[in-house]
Amino acid sequence: MENSEQQAHAQLESIVAMIAALRMAIDDEQRETAETRIQEDPLSVEVRADWHTVGAEQSRVTEFRIELCTGGPAVRIIGDLDQYCEPENPRVEHQDWFTPWRPLASVTNEQNDALLEYCRAFCFVT
Repeated sequence: MENSEQQAHAQLESIVAMIAALRMAIDDEQRETAETRIQEDPLSVEVRADWHTVGAEQSRVTEFRIELCTGGPAVRIIGDLDQYCEPENPRVEHQDWFTPWRPLASVTNEQNDALLEYCRAFCFVT
């Protein structure tokens, strides 16, 4: 397995662990600690809107990106936003120096559920 794919798997396992800690929180302090860890995890959280005509009011945001690490290797989560700016279809992508972004293959249902819950911890409203 190449470097960037290993890093993507490591990032995904970290997300699964953070969501498990959030789900197992038994009091407000543990829940707040778990939520803070999630909020402080990414390098950046970004959104973008659809194409629109010049001079028209900007359309609503439709996509999101969460940068987890940069450089060689780099890992990010990309996905769509529904009409309420809630994340849908999150996907982990990875790349190494001078290579294109590639989707992380072999994501389990459990990992995908944790990934979606992780993405829902962020506010994408602009």
